[in-house]
Amino acid sequence: MRVLVSPDCFTGTLTALEAAQAMRSGWLASHPDDEVVIAPLSDGGPGFVDGLHAVLGGEVITAFVSDPLGHKTPAQYLMRGTEAWIESAQACGLHLIAKQDRDPRKTSTYGVGELMLDAKNRGATKITIGLGGSGTNDGGAGMLAAIGATADASLINGGAELKQISEIDLSASVASFAQIQIVVASDVDNPLLGLRGATAVFAPQKGADDFAVMELEGALENFSKVCGRRSDGKDPAVAIGAGAAGGLGYGLMLLGATRVAGIETVLEIVELDRQISLADLVITGEGRLDDQSLHGKVIAGVASHAAALGKPCVAIAGDVRLGKRECAAAGIDSAYSMSEFAGSERSLADPGQVLIEVTTRVSLTWGRR
Repeated sequence: MRVLVSPDCFTGTLTALEAAQAMRSGWLASHPDDEVVIAPLSDGGPGFVDGLHAVLGGEVITAFVSDPLGHKTPAQYLMRGTEAWIESAQACGLHLIAKQDRDPRKTSTYGVGELMLDAKNRGATKITIGLGGSGTNDGGAGMLAAIGATADASLINGGAELKQISEIDLSASVASFAQIQIVVASDVDNPLLGLRGATAVFAPQKGADDFAVMELEGALENFSKVCGRRSDGKDPAVAIGAGAAGGLGYGLMLLGATRVAGIETVLEIVELDRQISLADLVITGEGRLDDQSLHGKVIAGVASHAAALGKPCVAIAGDVRLGKRECAAAGIDSAYSMSEFAGSERSLADPGQVLIEVTTRVSLTWGRR
């Protein structure tokens, strides 16, 4: 039997590669003669650069840039010829912030702009920026400041400061990248504002309480009004994916960036359809399987492609929040919860081992006897 294992990272516990290796070990524990192929994935968030480098080759470049709180941190991006791939989480990721310091009112995407400038200075004519896993909610203001934007109030001290802005000049930042094609690989399709916007959906995961959510929503609304429409008359605030990475998608769209679904971009590059067609079973996974998983995440992408090719797909997640009917509609034949299997405490303390054990259980149901 041939099994294809293609998970995302389990945020905060396992990288996509570590998760894939654990799943492979779990399956082979009961079916040692089976062929298990691993293809760890990223939807644009953490693991984006590593996954692409494994397939595309090229040069991984390290630059020292500002983290979300302004401290210098090493960040890597991929260059191949004149094309660059940037993983925004390397500069503004939630994992870069200690838990006690997580407050999206104060965090900035400035380091992402620094990475863009580094790639530009190395001759990049096309930059694809993977979004996801951010600890920021500044609408991309910090990124814009790093590449030349100015305003009558701070753009680099976090999202809350954006309520103070009444004037902004984006001309230098737009001109700086006018000859460079910018592509946003977005892990979600949320707009900038509203009930499905960057703040309402994601800010609580980054440390914002109810008051902070209201404050940030108002600040981003003010920021978008001051920025206005692009020269082509379009309003990026309502665009699909503008709310990704705390509104970083919006800031990049102000520069004229085009948006592609992060997972579809990665699936095409790694030729996942070919790998699925050769498999008897597909296993995918991520930290939490919930409604958000159905909006541009790895699990949804893998499951839909497996269903289209008539292959069964099983999902393993740290926590499963979807019912059987919702899973079936997404192309997931069965979903397994690590926390239900081993308890939340053990799943967090020893995620690799628990994932091995859960995958062994999956193999006993889905493997050939």
